[in-house]
Amino acid sequence: MNRLNSYLKVYKPCFSLLPLSRTSKTTYNFHNSRSNSFGFRLFANVTADNVETIDPADLSRLRQLRNIGISAHIDSGKTTLTERVLYYTGRIKAIHEVRGKDGEGAKMDSMELERERGITIQSAATYCNWNWESHGNYNINIIDTPGHVDFTIEVERALRVLDGAVLVLCGVSGVQSQTITVDRQMRRYNVPRISFINKLDRVGANPFSIIEQIRQKLKITAAAVQIPIGLEDNLKGVVDLIKWKAYYNEGNRGVKVIEKEIPEGLIKLASEKRQELIENLADVDDQIADIFLSEGTPTSQQLMDAVRRSTVANKFSPVLMGSAFKNTGVQKVLDAVCAFLPNPSEVHNTALDLNQKEAKVDLLPYSKNPFVGLAFKLEDGKYGQLTYIRVYQGALKRGSFVINSRTLKKVKVPRLVRMHSNEMEDVEEVGAGEICALFGVDCSSGDTFTDGVLSYSMTSMFVPDSVISLSLSPKVKDTTNFSKALGKFQKEDPTFRVSYDVESKETIISGMGELHLDIYVERMRREYNVDCVTGKPQVAFRETIMSKAKFEYTHKKQTGGAGQYGKVIGYIEPLIVEEDEEPLPIFESRVVGGHIPSNYIPAVEKGFLDGLGKGTLIGHPVKNVRFVLEDGTYHAVDSSELAFRLAALYAFREAFLRAKPVILEPIMNVSIMAPLEFQGAVIGNLNKRKGTIVNTEVQDDLFVANAEVSLNNMFGYSSDLRSLTQGKGEFSMEYKTHQPVMPYIQEELMAEYKKKMAEKK
Repeated sequence: MNRLNSYLKVYKPCFSLLPLSRTSKTTYNFHNSRSNSFGFRLFANVTADNVETIDPADLSRLRQLRNIGISAHIDSGKTTLTERVLYYTGRIKAIHEVRGKDGEGAKMDSMELERERGITIQSAATYCNWNWESHGNYNINIIDTPGHVDFTIEVERALRVLDGAVLVLCGVSGVQSQTITVDRQMRRYNVPRISFINKLDRVGANPFSIIEQIRQKLKITAAAVQIPIGLEDNLKGVVDLIKWKAYYNEGNRGVKVIEKEIPEGLIKLASEKRQELIENLADVDDQIADIFLSEGTPTSQQLMDAVRRSTVANKFSPVLMGSAFKNTGVQKVLDAVCAFLPNPSEVHNTALDLNQKEAKVDLLPYSKNPFVGLAFKLEDGKYGQLTYIRVYQGALKRGSFVINSRTLKKVKVPRLVRMHSNEMEDVEEVGAGEICALFGVDCSSGDTFTDGVLSYSMTSMFVPDSVISLSLSPKVKDTTNFSKALGKFQKEDPTFRVSYDVESKETIISGMGELHLDIYVERMRREYNVDCVTGKPQVAFRETIMSKAKFEYTHKKQTGGAGQYGKVIGYIEPLIVEEDEEPLPIFESRVVGGHIPSNYIPAVEKGFLDGLGKGTLIGHPVKNVRFVLEDGTYHAVDSSELAFRLAALYAFREAFLRAKPVILEPIMNVSIMAPLEFQGAVIGNLNKRKGTIVNTEVQDDLFVANAEVSLNNMFGYSSDLRSLTQGKGEFSMEYKTHQPVMPYIQEELMAEYKKKMAEKK
């Protein structure tokens, strides 16, 4: 206890702490008390057992460490913002534009395809140092993520390992479809965010309308901590509502940040928005609520601390403003990252203890604790597989040995690097809370590594289902690079799936959209010298049932000698699973009395899973079905695992046809933005495609339409929209759910499938 109090004495200037309170299991909890100059607090529990391992230097390092992602809807300016951040922090010496018109391209878009198309395809990691005013030097790990929905897994795995994020919004378009998706992903992993309204130099920019959209569409308390000085061509700087100062970017590329008094003409607006900030904070922070109710005025420091507390607690999002392209307001975003987003010791991370029936255990981000790290991203580099790892506790050293919790293989770490886009810098050691990469370790995305002292496993990221497929074959047969490339891509990207259709003898690739698959086909040509022929895109239909159906099936076959015998009795029923919900058990055995020996039960489950792999209606996978085995019989000589597996398969197929089977098709959320003059034509085309208009908004001379449309009806929409809007319209599309097709479409699909099967006979 004395040693613990000595740590409190050392860190009182840095952390806001009350005296330790003793709780059960000799755990001493740090409690947040009055505000201080930083507003930091230590969330992780400190126990009597681990207090000896806390190094003051390690705590100081963690306090000035941030792991952030930059996420947004496509074309909101994420990569441009990251480029400016790297320039202002001294990581790069010159700024290059995203599309690579100067032959260079943005640093974080290192892939040739990214520079050609002007989009981010793969998330890229880097790190930089930022001197936040008088508070010292901060180390920031940054992951720049794609905005296109087809590459949503890149956002998913980045947010899985990050402590905070910058949500970038276009000052004209505001909250768009992929913004809502990113918001949902941030909530899934409980990632606090600051919001940056970018592109305020564009015609029609309206930041206060965007803040209202954040509140209404994202359902999060948000308020401006800045207001712009001018808009569109007159954008000159920002006013800080907390510090009550104006900031201008001057010099080459806006390197110099000049502090001045607030312009006289903005005093009234700034006062209104500061009061709005206080009112919104009072809704989520008790200390500001007390001041507000007593009709007091909070100080700048009280506001800073309240914004930080409520942001870290994920109750509030401070909104900053500027234009990355015009070099305005970017340095203040870096200040906000240091001021408002959590450090690794303030984030609650857990693992599953495999020795304690997967009981949840807290991870403490200190370097002297046993090592635990998560491999969240794989890349096939010129030196072999590059594995990105987030170190959750302990330290990782070059030359040390780590154990894969899934395979239990012990491997040596031959090379340890920090990534700077496609460049790397060798390091000897990385501490807890850091993000790094290593070579020479064979693993899969989502694997947990430990040093062998602990038997822990981290939960993996959410992986959405694929929505589109197409057949793929190399132009030149017997090429080894074809299968090698597909294997590598599958390992890198969990949403890219490869299967082989035995009947058509075709390789089928599946993914999140046409662009997703197109990129992989192009990468195969460029990186592996394999030209491929692709078939017509196929929608990822699914099959399911609408009612309960009983089964009683006997599989009996006599072949001379020992035969095959297995009888299964039970029922199948539909499962209702909401989006992102944990799936319920789809197989359940209620057999008692040994009517079916326990060693045959797994074979029954395998037979049922065989049936799920290929439905009876059109040969697509079956989803949301539960199989309940209630009874059965066996034969002492003729029964076998194979017999019960076949009995379950045939029983499922028979019951499936009696359970009102339906075909499900993927429904997409489609968001279209186009000039107002083309609204009628665009809406008419959506109606023609049997889309359901969810809502429409008018923003100056533009309109935004959101609709739900079947993916099967969306092929060729890109060219249609261009011709309808004279090339001025743009749209984005993301998967929402699977819904039953219309009865007449189901009949057509079934007839087409029967015809196809008959031709193969």
